[in-house]
Amino acid sequence: MAGRRGGRPPDGERPVGREARGSAGERPVGREARGSAGERPVGREAVPATVTDGRADVGRALVVASWVGTVVFTAVAVAAVISLDTFAPVVIVVSLVLFALGCVAFAWAFAVAVGRSRTDAIGIGGLFFLVGSAPTSVARHMMASFGAQTVVSVAAAAARPFSSLAFGILVPMWGLGLAGLWGARHGVFAPRRSDGAS
Repeated sequence: MAGRRGGRPPDGERPVGREARGSAGERPVGREARGSAGERPVGREAVPATVTDGRADVGRALVVASWVGTVVFTAVAVAAVISLDTFAPVVIVVSLVLFALGCVAFAWAFAVAVGRSRTDAIGIGGLFFLVGSAPTSVARHMMASFGAQTVVSVAAAAARPFSSLAFGILVPMWGLGLAGLWGARHGVFAPRRSDGAS
């Protein structure tokens, strides 16, 4: 057009369509949108997009331990519901041991998370419930184990009210503590923003 100088539209004209986006306004798609480092934006932060099932074997011992505790407690709880007089001492011991070990795991997870919080933005949801910080398979296993412990403990206590099965309510600390330990040691979190960041 005659009114353009150097490819720029004259005053009063506003480009539309692709011209309006220009090289500076284009929105990359696919891999370019994630960046060369494989990061995906989350709010104002960015966490690696490698939180996938490719890391499902990391911290596998914690996942297995959580399920082992769940199975042992479930077996003891069911036996105690059937024959309380016989298995009452067993369910008390198992419940207290799992609770104590769960507390140790919880404290350990908290201590590790405090150290990592200097560089990583760690939230409670990502730390103890593995929301967005662990592969889907790991999060499902840990939360399923924790949920099973909760359901079994409540159901057993309800089946035999005012009995030693009430100690089972303490058991879910085992699953929660191990989930937190997994998140603290292996979870992927967004980097903490510096105070001077805009």
